[in-house]
Amino acid sequence: MQLRRTAGAGARIPTSSMADIAFLLIVFFMVTTIFKLEQGLAITLPRSEAGEKIPREMIAHVWIDRAGTVLIDDLVVGIDDIEPMITAKMRENPALIISFNTDDAARYEVVNESMERLKLANALRISFTTMPEGE
Repeated sequence: MQLRRTAGAGARIPTSSMADIAFLLIVFFMVTTIFKLEQGLAITLPRSEAGEKIPREMIAHVWIDRAGTVLIDDLVVGIDDIEPMITAKMRENPALIISFNTDDAARYEVVNESMERLKLANALRISFTTMPEGE
C-alpha cells in the first residue's frame, strides 16, 4: 500500500472575517464622529475686548446676515415671526438670554426692526455677540 504524501498548507489569507472587521470599523467611525451642534450664518462679527461664557440651554441665538436673513436657533424666520417665537421661548425659560449675532455689514433697518420685535416679546436680557480682539 502506497501512501500519498501531501505537501504543507499553501499560503492563504482568510477572508471569512473581513466583513466583520469592515463592519466594526464602520461602526467605530460612526460612533466617534462629532456632529456640529449649531449651524449659523457665515457672518463677520464686530470686535470686543472681554466676554463671558453662558450655558447653552440658557441662550437663544438670533442671527442676521448681510443679506438681511434672520435665523432663530438655526431656523429661518421672517421679521414678523420673531416676536411670537421669542415669546414662546421666554414662556418655557423665563431666564432666557438672547444672543444677538449680526454681520457688521447687515442693514440697519433689519437690525433695528429685529430689536423692536425683541422688545415687544419682552426679551430684555440680550447679549450682543462680537468676535474677541485678535481672532
